[in-house]
Amino acid sequence: MKRRMKGKLIALALAAASTAALAANSMPQAVPLSQQVPTARDIPYPGGTILLDVDASDTARGLFRVTETIPLAPNTRRITLLYPQWLPGNHAPTGPITQLVDLQFEANGQKLQWKRDPVELWAFHVELPAGASSVTARFIHTAPLQDSEGRVTMTPDMLNLQWEKMSLYPAGHYVRQIRVRPSLLLPRGWSAATALDGREGQGERLSWAETSYETLVDSPLFAGRHFRKWDLGQGVALNLFADGAEGLAAKDEHIAAYRALVDEALLAFGAKHFDHYDVLLGATDKLGGIGLEHHRSSENTLDSDAFTEWDKNESDRDLVPHEFSHSWSGKYRRPARLWTPDYRQPMQGDLLWAYEGQDEFWGLVLAARSGLQSKDMVLGQLASIAGKYSEQAGRRWRSIEDTGFDPALGYRKPKPWPSLARGTDYYSEGALFWLEADQLIRQGTGGRKSIDDFARAFFGMNPGDWGQLTFEQADVEATLNAVYPHDWKSFIDTRLNQPDQPAPLGGIEAGGYRLIWKDQPNSYDKARMAAGKNLSLVHSLGLVLDKDGKVGSVQWDSPAFNAGIVNGTQVVAVGGLTYSADTIKQAIQLARQGGGIELLLKRGDRYRTIRIDYRGGLRWPWLERTAAGKAPAGLDLLLAPKRPLPKAKTKAKAK
Repeated sequence: MKRRMKGKLIALALAAASTAALAANSMPQAVPLSQQVPTARDIPYPGGTILLDVDASDTARGLFRVTETIPLAPNTRRITLLYPQWLPGNHAPTGPITQLVDLQFEANGQKLQWKRDPVELWAFHVELPAGASSVTARFIHTAPLQDSEGRVTMTPDMLNLQWEKMSLYPAGHYVRQIRVRPSLLLPRGWSAATALDGREGQGERLSWAETSYETLVDSPLFAGRHFRKWDLGQGVALNLFADGAEGLAAKDEHIAAYRALVDEALLAFGAKHFDHYDVLLGATDKLGGIGLEHHRSSENTLDSDAFTEWDKNESDRDLVPHEFSHSWSGKYRRPARLWTPDYRQPMQGDLLWAYEGQDEFWGLVLAARSGLQSKDMVLGQLASIAGKYSEQAGRRWRSIEDTGFDPALGYRKPKPWPSLARGTDYYSEGALFWLEADQLIRQGTGGRKSIDDFARAFFGMNPGDWGQLTFEQADVEATLNAVYPHDWKSFIDTRLNQPDQPAPLGGIEAGGYRLIWKDQPNSYDKARMAAGKNLSLVHSLGLVLDKDGKVGSVQWDSPAFNAGIVNGTQVVAVGGLTYSADTIKQAIQLARQGGGIELLLKRGDRYRTIRIDYRGGLRWPWLERTAAGKAPAGLDLLLAPKRPLPKAKTKAKAK
């Protein structure tokens, strides 16, 4: 009894000593965050029109030299200037602040001191001398010279200038209330294209009319040595830049397909929300790839042989239809929390399925309707999407709505297990949602209405208005109900807001097709593997291999995953033979009869041999028609052209 009491006393003494020691430790309190950046208000910037001049002539070093003169209201002694952070179309804080270097300010002929805001690192506070009427900022935007540094935006033959990366803007105002006049110096002999109005100047020195900072940021520019332009009708122009003159060799039938795209889009959406529109297209292997939407233009790049090897590049040609559709979906009609008054306020992506998902859908539909892609190619892409989501592990825990936050979480950041983590799936699974919505409308109305009726109702109001009309999910539901009364709220909630749902194949099946598997790739998967110089075995072994057998990704819970194969592993040999695409495909087929697949793997400086007991053979997704008869099924009707066919010419009667 005494020993137990003594033990308790010792324990209490130790606890007291520990508490005393803890009380003696330093315990700081948090310093409150300082908010020094003024909130944007919908009032005009009082200083006047900003002059923004960009010298883009140093293509050898990839430098954009910027001089920006910002007028000041009387008696201004301090100004906060912001570098755009949250970028439209990226839906993320991707403004490349680290590429802004050698920043200097001056006023009244004297150099000024500046401080970066310690909390909002895209903000600069500048103290001004008495009587200053303007402040001039000079800095350099250092364009990446190689892919490891970021997207290459300047080469010796071409450049892609995005004004938000070349400018600062005064805090405290909606960007539509800030006026700016841009000018540009290009290399000698270059041409330029942009949606900006009021172009002046000849040769390498150009300027444009005063505009809002919002419109400037929404009006990027392509320039280069090799340039052609075509009128596509309806106020739309195709501006083609290429690495060399041979890349401009577009044929009449190629341009005819782009003209058909314009016609089909206007038939689908019912109204124009631009006064003119410029497709900016680079046929290039040197400039970094891009597909980015704007209200009166779009930035696009295809391979340098996009027109000279037309058939080979068919799988990429839904890009321009996708970006063109954004003029209606995403730019004019925009989710309410993806519209922001400036580029400082965070964007919220919970409705990206109604923005990017619709554009992925319309990109495919308009590509098929215009002839930019064949129906077979579009069906192949739909099969590829359907195959992905029929086996994706990440769907069990993460909803499509939640993937809308992925850009802000880590813009296009590579992931070790993407099939479990999920990514920007609001694009392609969003497209399957809209496909199912189309088929529900068709079936529910006996074929009298379709998704085109929704598009004209949702996008086709206020012709000529190129402001922004925001929406909420309730607006989507109301418009769908006006076209076809249905429990759209529950449909959206189940398909998009809830995880762990069945594979999203309802639209394909209602459209008269079904997902099947074959031992040869469909036309889309075949083209994408050829372009990427890789072999996708996602639906068999569960991995993707480059031309040398290096593993680029592994499907969660696949045979490869369960065998311990991870990204970066190299398949050195298959069944004792040196790796090749044909060797591993043959081994997979032979394993159907038993025996497994033997692989020699190398990871770092370690080698190991494994045997995978997989007997399912090669598998690639296809869509197979199930609808009876020869009449077009629902999916056939969706992809069919809507524009009237040209009348056949008749021979003149002999007199």
